[in-house]
Amino acid sequence: MLPTLFASYTCTVIQISDPHLRDKIAHLAGDQEYIRSAGAFLVFCADLHRAARIGSRENQTFVAGMTEHFIIATVDVSLFAQNCVTAAESMGLGTCYIGAVRNHPQEISDLLHLPEQVYPVFGLCIGYPDQNPDLKPRLPLSVVLKENSYDETRDEAEISQYDQQMAEYYRNRNASQKNSRWTQEIAALVGREARPHMRGFLERRGMNTR
Repeated sequence: MLPTLFASYTCTVIQISDPHLRDKIAHLAGDQEYIRSAGAFLVFCADLHRAARIGSRENQTFVAGMTEHFIIATVDVSLFAQNCVTAAESMGLGTCYIGAVRNHPQEISDLLHLPEQVYPVFGLCIGYPDQNPDLKPRLPLSVVLKENSYDETRDEAEISQYDQQMAEYYRNRNASQKNSRWTQEIAALVGREARPHMRGFLERRGMNTR
């Protein structure tokens, strides 16, 4: 069911149709039930392995561990996934990214038999949604779109207003009501270590070391 949207040179997508494999991945990804119940579950992988094989075939030595190659592959797979999300939602389907596949990336890599130079970036659940929540407010355009320089002049006022909009959104949402500010959540996110195991994992995959 995966649409062919464009040729992605450093991206591989694995559709998980085996329910037992899905269950194992769900367990490793924080026991998220969406993974088990979604109509389709895909794992999006940044893939330099294919390029390395092509280089070998062309008698070109693959230079492993380059940060730029890592960035290219990660950006490539992210763009591909977002196009898949746009296509799915245009057909009335719902989607949910699963970043928690990076909780245990080595175990998931082993389950999917990922070769060196490939790593799972995130999962994606696709299916018909059983709810229709209001559209979540987004940061004001002036905060994320600058002209000619990184101008923060209006950011404080705009972000304060956005905090109020998000608080109102969460108060009125039927499910999973929260009582917190967006800025509070962002501060908490960057104020703690986030998957520190990823650096060592990527290095063992032969990626992102120089």
